[in-house]
Amino acid sequence: MASTFSGDETAPFFGFLGAAAALVFSCMGAAYGTAKSGVGVASMGVMRPELVMKSIVPVVMAGVLGIYGLIIAVIISTGINPKAKSYYLFDGYAHLSSGLSCGLAGLAAGMAIGIVGDAGVRANAQQPKLFVGMILILIFAEALALYGLIVGIILSSRAGQSRAD
Repeated sequence: MASTFSGDETAPFFGFLGAAAALVFSCMGAAYGTAKSGVGVASMGVMRPELVMKSIVPVVMAGVLGIYGLIIAVIISTGINPKAKSYYLFDGYAHLSSGLSCGLAGLAAGMAIGIVGDAGVRANAQQPKLFVGMILILIFAEALALYGLIVGIILSSRAGQSRAD
């Protein structure tokens, strides 16, 4: 029985692992950031209910992290088709590193957004002048995940360049 598979047979495992890592770790960061900052919003809402909608910014920013992981997971999974084009270990490792860079950056950013969001909205309830500072810190925390997304896209674009087919 002849196989139509071309490339290394174990390589797609690493590629799919990268796609899963991107989505899982990014969503873990998004979930932690949403939960942690959501607790702060709920606590602050008891004291100053008029500020609840203004204080929802960290929750939204944390939710975006999951989208970054989804983007990389889709890019990686569409690049894995060993029956159409040879897929070697280089390609699998490129996709694995792409997924890990985006996923772990999203996890770190989610932790930062959660902690800053929780403390920031509580502090904003007591001193409204802190809002702009809180937003700036959240933007810098979100940028960490954006760096992971950019590096993930660059690394996943390297897949397929290992050999001239």
